[in-house]
Amino acid sequence: MGRNWSFYRSRPQLNAQLEGWLSQVQSTKRPARAIIAPHAGYTYCGSCAAHAYKQVDPSITRRIFILGPSHHVPLSRCALSSVDIYRTPLYDLRIDQKIYGELWKTGMFERMSLQTDEDEHSIEMHLPYTAKAMESHKDEFTIIPVLVGALSESKEQEFGKLFSKYLADPSNLFVVSSDFCHWGQRFRYSYYDESQGEIYRSIEHLDKMGMSIIEQLDPVSFSNYLKKYHNTICGRHPIGVLLNAITELQKNGMNMSFSFLNYAQSSQCRNWQDSSVSYAAGALTVH
Repeated sequence: MGRNWSFYRSRPQLNAQLEGWLSQVQSTKRPARAIIAPHAGYTYCGSCAAHAYKQVDPSITRRIFILGPSHHVPLSRCALSSVDIYRTPLYDLRIDQKIYGELWKTGMFERMSLQTDEDEHSIEMHLPYTAKAMESHKDEFTIIPVLVGALSESKEQEFGKLFSKYLADPSNLFVVSSDFCHWGQRFRYSYYDESQGEIYRSIEHLDKMGMSIIEQLDPVSFSNYLKKYHNTICGRHPIGVLLNAITELQKNGMNMSFSFLNYAQSSQCRNWQDSSVSYAAGALTVH
C-alpha cells in the first residue's frame, strides 16, 4: 500500500536519523518478546522509541505483531488490514497472510477500509523503525498489523487469550503502540497533583504510576488505574491486550518481566495554557 511519508525526510536522512538514535542506546533487555513504544512524529519521540527497538533481536524474530489503537474510526473489536504489503522509505514489509487467515477464522476481527488503513498513524509510525531494527534479516520476516478498537475489559481478556499462543513463540515479537499522557486544554485533560510541584512533574508522576503498574503485569490494576485517573494513554487497549496475554502465559508457568527503559515529554508544562504528550519505551523479556 502506498503511504504518504511526507512527514519523513528523504530516505537517507530517515535512515541516518534512525541509526543515530539506535546507536545511542544500550541493548540491555535483548531479546525482547514484546515492546511498548510511542507513535508520534519522530522528531518528538524518535530517540525514546530507540530504547525499545534496540531490544529487538533480528536473528530470531520471524513475525512481528503490531498492535495499534484506532484514532479515527469507532471500532469495538480489532481489525485487520486488507492489503498485502506496507511500503516504507527503507523497504517493503510483507503482511503474513497465513496468520491473518488464522485470526480471520476466529470471527473476532473486522477488515479495515483502505481509508482507515492509510489514515491511521498508530501502526504506520512503527513501520520504518521495524524495518530498521530488522534490516539485517529483511527478507526473513513478516508483519501482522492489528488495529485495536475501544475494547471492554472482557474483550481485552478474549483477545489477550487469543494472542497469548503467539506471544509464547520466541520467533514472534509484539510491538504495542502507545503514547502516554496527553495533557492540556486541547486534549481536554488537566489532572494536576499540586504536591508534585510543577505541572510537568505531576504528569510524570501520573505516567510513572501507570508504568509501574504495567511492569507488575496486572491487567486489573491497570484498568483500575485508568478508571481512577483517566490518564489519556491512547494505547491503553493494546496495552490491556498485551497484559492479558501475559497473564494467560503466566498461568501456564511462563516467567516474564517488563521494564520501561525511557520516558520523555514533548515539552514541559508549567501553566494551564501549555500542552504536552508523554512517551515511554519498554521491553518484555521471557526468562
